[in-house]
Amino acid sequence: MLSGLDFAAGGSSETHWKTLRYFCLYRLIVAGLLLASAGLQPDLFSFMLPERGHLALLLTGAYLLTAIVSLATAERYREQFNLQLSVQVLADIFVLTLLMHLGGGLRSGLSALLLVSLAAAGLVGQGRLVLFYAATATMAAFFAQFLRGLGSEFTASAFFETGLFSAGFFGVSLSALLLARRVSANEELAHQRGVDLENQMLISQRVIEEMQDGVLVVSQNGWVKQHNPGAERLLGLSAAPESLLSDYSPELADGFARWRLDASADALTVRLSASGKELRARFAATGSSDADVAVFLEDMGKLQAQAQQLKLAALGRLTANIAHEIRNPLSAISYAGELLVEERRGAMQDRLLRILRDNTLRLDRIVKEVLELGRRDRAQRESIRLADELPRFAEEFIASEKIDAAILQVEVDADALISFDRSHLHQVLWNLIANALRHSQRLPGSLRLQGRLAEGCGEILVSDDGEGVPAELREQIFEPFFTTHHHGTGLGLYIARELAEANGARLALLAAEPGAHFRLSGGPET
Repeated sequence: MLSGLDFAAGGSSETHWKTLRYFCLYRLIVAGLLLASAGLQPDLFSFMLPERGHLALLLTGAYLLTAIVSLATAERYREQFNLQLSVQVLADIFVLTLLMHLGGGLRSGLSALLLVSLAAAGLVGQGRLVLFYAATATMAAFFAQFLRGLGSEFTASAFFETGLFSAGFFGVSLSALLLARRVSANEELAHQRGVDLENQMLISQRVIEEMQDGVLVVSQNGWVKQHNPGAERLLGLSAAPESLLSDYSPELADGFARWRLDASADALTVRLSASGKELRARFAATGSSDADVAVFLEDMGKLQAQAQQLKLAALGRLTANIAHEIRNPLSAISYAGELLVEERRGAMQDRLLRILRDNTLRLDRIVKEVLELGRRDRAQRESIRLADELPRFAEEFIASEKIDAAILQVEVDADALISFDRSHLHQVLWNLIANALRHSQRLPGSLRLQGRLAEGCGEILVSDDGEGVPAELREQIFEPFFTTHHHGTGLGLYIARELAEANGARLALLAAEPGAHFRLSGGPET
């Protein structure tokens, strides 16, 4: 807020300039009416009597010219606001006071125009300048009355009337100033609240857009007003205009209808027929004036994957600790058994030592496999060419197990690729082929390892010519520690499936016969 007589200060708001233009238009209209009155009907006004007509006409013409210049200046020159306003108000005081003097003082009726000018200055002006305008008008009025008193006798009533009008000058100016300050404060408050609201809306919109969960805003009659990118991704939408919820998802529309009948119902699970995704939908009233409803969508597959990751992380820490505690005494037992073998006490002792050694080795395999399971969350996926990887793996497996190379046949498409952690893929294949070897007839072609491209993703098939998996056991073969072979640990297939899931792949037992047929379907490229 500016104060004093600082006419050169600037920096006024757009509202001040707009109000100043309105004030200039008002002055232009008043000046035009006064000039028209002076030129067309001079006998109707006391200040335009024949002996004063030329002076009044000259004065009103000059007043009209200053009004035009002031309006043009305010439109084009947006600086020195206080100086422009002060020049206009002082011009009004000067012209109207002279016209009042020519017309016989306050009784001429022009004093009301001066009050209007001071009130407008109070609304437009800033700080103590308004009081300066009122004081200037007061001095001009008393000076004009003093000049009239010199030409005739001094009367107390005339000066009393001038004092009353002067008090009115200050009253009108101060009232207009206080009103202008209140309006300005309310405008600033409204502007600040508007800025805060806009910022809050931007933040809320950004938060909703970045949410991984889907958000829909639905009206009571089922029209979707808004949706975020998460909803577009989960429902397979594009940024389409407003449409019915049933167009987005018939399953969601049915759930919404049920929720409207019973708003206390818990979240429901919806399976989309188009994509097969399973979503958890939760409805919540927004409290808006239109009674809109917010629909929150969560991908159950993603939630289950996150829960699985947390479970496996905890399992990894647990298995690492357990394996560490088991391996130390296991190593001691194994070492003691080797020492006892050297003593050669008899057949019975040899048999017991062989049992001890075999079970020690079995426990050691279990520990190694459990440790491998604990490291499944460290997958570093890469694009692997199956035409190179599968033959190399087959050679290593044949050499390690000391079997005839004709038993394991490898067939690979040249362009088949799979996205997988290389060490994890090696472990999965080893577990699958080793399991197939135990149940096969060990004849040429008993084991088949195939790599092919299916629906844009690589997949690996492992099959054998054994008896296959009985129907009543098909649901159990991937459970930990389940085995039908007395030399098995029951962890091979379980670990293979867990490692596959860690790489975004899927390991499944097919219904093909004879023998067991497993399919490892690769996940999407990373």
